[in-house]
Amino acid sequence: MRAILIAVTGLIGLTGAAVAEPPVALVEELQGKVTGAEYMDYVTPGQVIKIGPGGSIVLSYLKSCRRQTISGIGTVIVGSDESKVHLADVKDETVDCDASNAHATVRETSEAAATVVRGIAAPPAPQLTLYGASPIFEATGRGTLMLERLDEAGERQKIEIGGNQIKGRFFDFARTNRALVPGGTYVARFKESRIVFRIDPQSKPGATPLLGRLLQMD
Repeated sequence: MRAILIAVTGLIGLTGAAVAEPPVALVEELQGKVTGAEYMDYVTPGQVIKIGPGGSIVLSYLKSCRRQTISGIGTVIVGSDESKVHLADVKDETVDCDASNAHATVRETSEAAATVVRGIAAPPAPQLTLYGASPIFEATGRGTLMLERLDEAGERQKIEIGGNQIKGRFFDFARTNRALVPGGTYVARFKESRIVFRIDPQSKPGATPLLGRLLQMD
């Protein structure tokens, strides 16, 4: 009986470890019949996605800046930097992105923006660079998104968030025809999160690759 109890406990522990796996990629696009993931879902290692006739999926990997377009009938097993694909066709590319975005935390972003609150003239160094001028902010729930340019005075934006996010989670500047200035340095605030970022000088507005313009505020 004790051996059975130990085995069950071990199984529960393994299951908990699997659930705790951090996300490694985001579903950037999805068309046709696809099961196992939805548009703008985060996916984890080992997750199985099945693609039916006429289906396709685009997976964008947070750490490797890789973007896989997978189409046709087949099975996808999600990996950390790329996925194993059976039967379906794969187009693999690397996009401009700042992999440090995947490791940002509320505490780090708050400390980085503290100098702005104290009124120090020199702007803090950006924590990350975006490669699209129309950011997509991961901001869950209701609140006010505040944006202020740090390298030049005068540019401020105040946006009410709540009910206007994709999947209740993502607010996309591209969908509202908004854009920031290429080369500019900004601070973004949402609830308790603050982060300082720079827009790459070569950035373009609009729906450029998601990884290059994703800003995780949660």
